[in-house]
Amino acid sequence: MADTRRRVKLYALNEDRQWDDRGTGHVSSSYVERLKGMSLLVRAESDGSLLLESKIQPDTAYQKQQETLIVWSEADNVDLALSFQEKAGCDEIWEKICQVQGKDPSCDITQDIVEESEEEKFEDMPDAAPPIELPPCELSKLDEISEVFNSVLPSPIRREKLANAIEYEGYIKKIVDLFHMCEDLENFEGLHQLYEIYKSIFLLNKNALFEVMFSDEFIFDTVGILEYDPSKPEKASHRDYLRNSASFKEVIPISNEELRQKIHQTYRVQYIQDVVLPTPSVFEENMLSTLSSFIFFNKIEIVSMIQDDEKFLTELFAQLTDEATDDNRRRELVNFLKEFCTFSQTLQPQAKESFFKTLSNLGILPALEVILSMDDPEVRQACTDIIMYIVEYSPSMVREFIMQEANQQDDDILLVNLIIEQMICDPDPELGNALQLSGVLRILIDPENMMATANKTEKTEFLSFFYKNCMHVLTAPLLANTTEDKPSKDDYVTAQLLSLILELLAFCVEHHTYHIRNYIFNKDLLRRILVLMKSSHGHLALSALRFVRKIISLKEEFYNRYIIKGNLLKPIVDAFLTNGQRYNLLNSATLELFEFIRVEDIKSLVAYVVETFYEQLKDVDYVNTFKGLKLRYEQHMDRQNVKSSLDSVPSILRNHRYRRDARSLDEEEEIWFEQDEEEMEDGEAVVPVTDMLKNKMDEELDHISKIIDGKRARESENKPPSPLKNPTRSPSPPPPTRKFNTSPPAASTSPPASPEVKTNNGGITGLVDYPDEDSDEDEDDDRNSSIPAKRPRLAT
Repeated sequence: MADTRRRVKLYALNEDRQWDDRGTGHVSSSYVERLKGMSLLVRAESDGSLLLESKIQPDTAYQKQQETLIVWSEADNVDLALSFQEKAGCDEIWEKICQVQGKDPSCDITQDIVEESEEEKFEDMPDAAPPIELPPCELSKLDEISEVFNSVLPSPIRREKLANAIEYEGYIKKIVDLFHMCEDLENFEGLHQLYEIYKSIFLLNKNALFEVMFSDEFIFDTVGILEYDPSKPEKASHRDYLRNSASFKEVIPISNEELRQKIHQTYRVQYIQDVVLPTPSVFEENMLSTLSSFIFFNKIEIVSMIQDDEKFLTELFAQLTDEATDDNRRRELVNFLKEFCTFSQTLQPQAKESFFKTLSNLGILPALEVILSMDDPEVRQACTDIIMYIVEYSPSMVREFIMQEANQQDDDILLVNLIIEQMICDPDPELGNALQLSGVLRILIDPENMMATANKTEKTEFLSFFYKNCMHVLTAPLLANTTEDKPSKDDYVTAQLLSLILELLAFCVEHHTYHIRNYIFNKDLLRRILVLMKSSHGHLALSALRFVRKIISLKEEFYNRYIIKGNLLKPIVDAFLTNGQRYNLLNSATLELFEFIRVEDIKSLVAYVVETFYEQLKDVDYVNTFKGLKLRYEQHMDRQNVKSSLDSVPSILRNHRYRRDARSLDEEEEIWFEQDEEEMEDGEAVVPVTDMLKNKMDEELDHISKIIDGKRARESENKPPSPLKNPTRSPSPPPPTRKFNTSPPAASTSPPASPEVKTNNGGITGLVDYPDEDSDEDEDDDRNSSIPAKRPRLAT
């Protein structure tokens, strides 16, 4: 069994002043040759990999907090923390650190944090700073106490000495007694001075002092002292709120007294940080990091203790799903579960995975289905928050649950369809809850977080399921509102909802190429969406335009042909012309759409826009977009005309008809390289490659010219048909000595003769001659004859 005393979690403070979990392992201290000194080593309990290797520097300030925490700062402002499972393990490592630095293990911090100027001042006198003597805690000495406390704040050394003096003398209890006296005497001047003194204690950033101030004995006195802020015209009533308004409700009885006290303490300290204390300056915020750490580790302890109490969670979910549970009771249970999940956000990946796996095993998703369909808006909002927490962490777990329940339930009561319906039916005019639920949907249908395994592909299965069972629910409001040539409902709430749906559809266009394309074609969805261009709400018209822009940006001919066939840019052009020359978002977005078509040179859309809309748009001359489209269109037409001209050139001139056997080319290249090597050996000048290519091109052009001249000569002559064309003639002489007919064939009423079969030098049959046509055979034999010879083709 592993030694649990040395089991720790390693934390590092990030840029947002939050602790990141770097892993769980076992800590040890040993001499590391590479670092030339005693070091702290943490090895991961999962695979034994090294999570931490930190040399115990003689001048590094190590701080012990809450009996199971050791915190220190490495170079480059890296704050680290070791959270021990057992106090005994923390004490062992703390003794090792103190032994290396020569400190007494009974202290809570091993070094004074010295500023640079003070290091220079006391480099030869490390103990030169005298201990701080606290004035007597009396009403008449408040000015002196306040002056002492304020004077030490700029110096880390003196802050530490003051904190030790306060802790050693039990000074906080004395200040609290003085507070009671001033409050009884209604001595507001003294109360204002006590506020400044207590605020200075917070800025000492000492965990041992926080534990005293936030204990059950002094927590309300701490809040009371902070009520008398001299910058406020009246005293606050924070104690009254915490005692009366913020009463703690145990929705499920908590048998663990330590857990109950920890929940009370965490809530009150969080309230002090967020509400009671004034907004800290940048300097003060850095000095309150220990307060944030205090709350952070408290929340981790609360989540861990609740998670370990299986009876508590089992009872919680049983009551949530019980039909006999009344609405008020269920509201309390849901709010507790929401707070529980909120606390879990402080957990790091490994602990969070265990947390959500526990909730899944207890049936949190079926419970959320029941809660989400309730009429209470407060309950639905809390349920939405819980769903967001789960989906953000593990969308695959939610998708797996949805796929499993699809085989057992109707589409109407599927969790994903309930989410869509709640989004559509949000009573808030600003659709705050709907916006949050659309974020949940976006995560669920995002292929980037879908996994592929050896047995199945989550992306394929879930997206097919979604488009079959859920997409019609999402698009129902859109299709219902666009049955005519303008929106049937054009109120503000409907416009907000349709904009939200269009954002999700645009996301689908970008990420679900196959499924959404089929859905758009089958439902003629783009035409329906463009009806919204006539909405009186500008943001809705822009959402429709943005959807079209997303489709065109894909540059897929499927969509382009769909747009052209349906003349689907007409609503956009009409809206643009109706908008006139007003310089607004609609004007800019429309121009950007056409500019994209021009710059990307989407040929089919360029031709469609110019041929269909140029007459309407040619007067828009404050940008060059439409003139540029016209120029693109003319360039395309010119190229097509050139291509048509090339198609009329005799077939023998076409590159694909005039080609040579690859084998002969290989032989020529080999000969050329051999000649090149011989010339280099002989020391002769090497002919440049460009000259070789030029000579070869000249030869090819000369050969083509001869062929063209011969063809023209044949066409100029008007002779009777060649014997080869006469079916009654005897076979012509063998190909090497035969002269071919150069005149066009005469008209004949008899059926054409079948091509004559020839032998190929060795008696092999299978080659035939076709009148006035060439073939892909090698032309080398033709070059040996002054008259262009007819080239044989393979018989079919």
